[in-house]
Formats: sequence, structure tokens, C-alpha cells
Amino acid sequence: MTERSLRIGVDVGGTNTDAVAIDEADRVVAKAKRPTSPDVTEGLRAALDAVLAELPDPRLVTRVMLGTTHATNAILERRALGRVAVLRLGAPATTSVPPLSEWPDDLRETVAAGTAMVRGGHFVDGREIAPLDLDAVKRFLSEATRADAVAITGVFSPADADHENRVAEVVRSELGDVPVSLSHEIGSLGLLERENATILNAALYGVARDVTIALQNALSVRGLVVETFFAQNDGTLMSVDYAARYPVLTIGSGPANSLRGAAYLSGARDAIVADVGGTSTDIGVLANGFPRESAAAVEIGGITTNFRMPDILSIALGGGTIVGREPRSVGYRIGGEALVFGGRTPTMTDAAVAAGRGEVGTHPVPEEWLGHLAGAVRAADELVADAVDRVSLGRGDRPLVAVGGGAFLLAAEVPGVGEVVRPEHAEVANAVGAAIALASGRIETIVPTGGEGNTRARLIEKAKEEAAARAVAAGADPALVQIVELSEIPLSYLSEPAVRLQVKAAGPLAR
Repeated sequence: MTERSLRIGVDVGGTNTDAVAIDEADRVVAKAKRPTSPDVTEGLRAALDAVLAELPDPRLVTRVMLGTTHATNAILERRALGRVAVLRLGAPATTSVPPLSEWPDDLRETVAAGTAMVRGGHFVDGREIAPLDLDAVKRFLSEATRADAVAITGVFSPADADHENRVAEVVRSELGDVPVSLSHEIGSLGLLERENATILNAALYGVARDVTIALQNALSVRGLVVETFFAQNDGTLMSVDYAARYPVLTIGSGPANSLRGAAYLSGARDAIVADVGGTSTDIGVLANGFPRESAAAVEIGGITTNFRMPDILSIALGGGTIVGREPRSVGYRIGGEALVFGGRTPTMTDAAVAAGRGEVGTHPVPEEWLGHLAGAVRAADELVADAVDRVSLGRGDRPLVAVGGGAFLLAAEVPGVGEVVRPEHAEVANAVGAAIALASGRIETIVPTGGEGNTRARLIEKAKEEAAARAVAAGADPALVQIVELSEIPLSYLSEPAVRLQVKAAGPLAR
């Protein structure tokens, strides 16, 4: 093992926090699984300490990658969120549904520090809806004294971001060093969903800052001088500075980490992945080694958004699921409550042990429970088969990669898949996914396909360069960044032919 050759991946789940140390050859050299604490941070520290204790010298660690539920928990629990001044650039065309209209009342009251709809924005072909009213912007900002951040959303800004960028300059001039969230950097074309994602991003700036400080303090106390990265929703990484700008992109990082870890540990590029945790099973699809992304809007804490998220189907099946009381789970208390640990609560872990699918715990399953638990196993198998059928889209030849601490719950054969693969280190696949991830950047825009000359080719090349630049900003090595995804979706009902262009670039971290 060479000097300064290790990196650590940590993934905070709802039940367990997992950590792994990986060497230069991408081999797992240490791993740990610890219960997630109510405040999340203590569980992170415990998992980190457990891995460091297995290493010959913690100073060999050069990088730490974290997948965290802090942002998700902040939204779901309505805590630690910042106050956001919301600006929509689109009047007079978009005033019928004001910003935050569909938000749950309690979340709107927590986040909103004033809203305004001012003249501006663009049509899908890049023409202005109306000239940008900077005077109205300044008047609104003069009243936004309670705002911790500003969210700016322009109509069709992914096609033309000029108005958003100009307003951002005014915000910095008027309010100084206040964080600004721009919708063309966050979401896709749909106005309301993109606006929602942009506001959430702005509300999470303080959470991102607190998590970063907590992580850096934890590393400092343990004498680690390392680079730190955060996992994001598409199974790739971003630098701390990048995560500070786009904290909303950490939501969904857990399932994405599991999919990427499953791809690495199994060698499968195209597969179905079932990540069985303590509370639920997340089922997703690998496409060319990366998570298949959801084509539909994603709801987070009662809010509809449209930024990229892995296409995940979650079912109420986990190692801590209480038999007969689904979908309740004992969660991280399983070590004291499950029958096989001497407790009095029948769980799916007990059912799987009784069915001979695993050897877990310190006590045998009481005989009086065997019949009841056998029925629970049959019901769980049917639930998994139905979920696999829903995500497979008719393809029955792909393998199913079983990962997560509760992977032993799954049957040896599952209808609708070619085979069930159980790779080594499957129980910490999510942490492995964080540790081996690439850095990436993505851009979505609209490109005209008509016109003269090489306009289309030039605009596509420009989009590739921008996606690559974003990957570098996220931490990728500029010399090794590659375009890993390029898709063109024709747009109908336009006066001139055009396509919706999506480009993703990715590469290994810069050394």
C-alpha cells in the first residue's frame, strides 16, 4: 500500500450509516455498518471511526466522499431551512399561478421571505416575452430584508439564461454576498417544477454549510487532512464548493450510490438493482453503469420538482419491517427488538432466517412464530416480483443485483430477471458507490435544427463544452472528462424545428 493511497466512502441511510475504505486498485480494505443516529451526524462519526480503526495508518486517507440524508431530512422535518426571496421572470405571461402556490402551508411559511413576478423571461425559441424590468427587481429586493437567499426563475431559462444572469448581478449589487439560486442551473424546462427545485436549493444553503462544517470538524478531530466530496443524485460526485451551490442535488444520492456500487461490485452494466435496507427496498435500473433517471416529475416533501433523480421504486420491505404491521419498521432498533436478537417483535429479518435465507442474530426463531413468518416470506416474494415487473419494462434477461444489509431477504430466484447476483461487500454497496464515483456535469438546453450552415453542430458543441466545464467545477480531471450522455428530443408545436438537448459529462476526480 503506497503513501496516501486510500479513500473513504460514507453513506447515511435511514437505518444504517455505512463506510468503506478503498485503495488505489479500487479494492475494499475496510468496511463498517453503524446505526444511523437521530441527529445523523453521530452515526456518521461512529461509522468513520470504525473504518479508521481497521486501517494501518489513517493518514493514508486522501479523500472522503459522503452521501447524506441531511437535505432530505431538513425538507421532510421542516427544520434548518433558510428564508428565500423568490423572483419569477415571466410577467405578464405567468401570473395566474404565483410561486409557492402548491406548497404545503407549513413549508411555505417556513421558507417564504416574499415573492415577486416581474416582466421578463423568454419564449422557447429564445425571443423575449417582455423586456426585463430591473427597476421592479430592485424594488422587491429593497423589501427582502429577511431573506437568507434569493431564488430566480425565468421562463424557458434553460434555452436562454440571460435574464436570470442579469438579475443575479443586480442581487449581488443590492444585497451583497447573499446566496443566489438560478433555475437554469438546477432543473429542466417545466416552469413551476423548476421553480420549486430552485427555491428548495436556496432554502438548503444553510444545511449544506452546517453539514460541511460537521464533516470537516469530524475529520479534523481525527487528524485527517483530506479532500471532501458529496455524492449527488445521478451517482456521481461534486466538490464541497459545488455542493454549497447546489445542495438540492444531494437528495436521492443514497439510491444512486447503491446503484453505482452494485454496478462496480457485480461488474454489471445493465441490470436491475434491489437495495434492501432496514425500512424499505429501493429498486432501480442500471443503464450503461449509471442509474436510469426518472422521466417524471419527482415529489419531495409534498413539492413537485423536475431536477434529475434516479428512477427508483420503493417498497415497504426491509430487514426491520414488522411482520403483520406493514409498512412499519423497527429501523435502527432492530438489534434489540427482533426475535433473533432476543426481542419480542417479529420482523422480516426473523422471517428470512426462519426460511433459511440467512444466519443473523444471537437467538433461534421461536417455533410458535414459524408458520406466521413463512406467510410473510411468501407475501414479500410476491411484492418483490411485482416491483421488478414494474421497473423492467418487459425485459426479463437482465440480472438482479441484490445489495444492502437486508439483501438476504430476497429469494434465490426472482421472476422477471435472468439471475440473482449477490456480490461480495453487497451490504455496503452504497458506501462503495460513493467511494468509486466520478465527478459529472450536466446541461439541458434547446437547439434549433433548421436554419443555415452549421448552427446546430456549433450549439451542440457549445453544450458539450459547458457540460464538461461543469464536471470540472464539480471536481473532475479536465484531461479525463468525457461526454457520457447526449440525447436529442424533438419539440413539437414550434414555428421553427428544434430539439431538447441533454448532455452529461463525467470523469475521474482530479489528482
